[in-house]
Amino acid sequence: MFTIGLTGGIGSGKTTVADLFGARGASLVDTDLIAHRITAPGGLAMPAIEQAFGRGFVAADGSLDRAKMRTLIFSDDAALRRLEAITHPLIRAETDREAREAQGPYVMFVVPLLVESGNWKARSDRVLVVDCPVETQIARVMRRNGFTREQVEAIIAKQATREARLAAADDVIVNDSTTPDALAAQVDALHQRYLGFAAAAR
Repeated sequence: MFTIGLTGGIGSGKTTVADLFGARGASLVDTDLIAHRITAPGGLAMPAIEQAFGRGFVAADGSLDRAKMRTLIFSDDAALRRLEAITHPLIRAETDREAREAQGPYVMFVVPLLVESGNWKARSDRVLVVDCPVETQIARVMRRNGFTREQVEAIIAKQATREARLAAADDVIVNDSTTPDALAAQVDALHQRYLGFAAAAR
């Protein structure tokens, strides 16, 4: 199965671009959605998270208290590593399962931290980066999430730099004040290329 790793910084438009590929028939495997699923009420990761971090990090409905965990891991790298030791193996197992069950002509892994995590890059035949200037990211996330500028800058500081992402890219989609039609045209062109690559890889 031919695989694409789709990534981009927060607010770059990864989800929008992924949905456009999905509408054209690509099989999407979204690690963010999987991460949310395993930390939802009754999620696979929740017993281990409660054991490692305590009941205080479990919301009333049994899901992960995301706001509380976000605050902790932004100031405590050891806590971040502890959380990742629980979630990453589960996310990997779920992505493998979804990829095996995929029916599309190719699989697109949607991975926010693909560049930061070397094993994801190794698992992808091509890396596609959705790119926009940092100021555009900040404005979008402030508008979408209601975060302060400082909160968004702190998130961006934890991610790979724009330059590092572009250096890792085989393909780039520019999503800076791009019209929906122009964005769709970029997706169409790459989708045709990926269909060709997938056919050749069979």
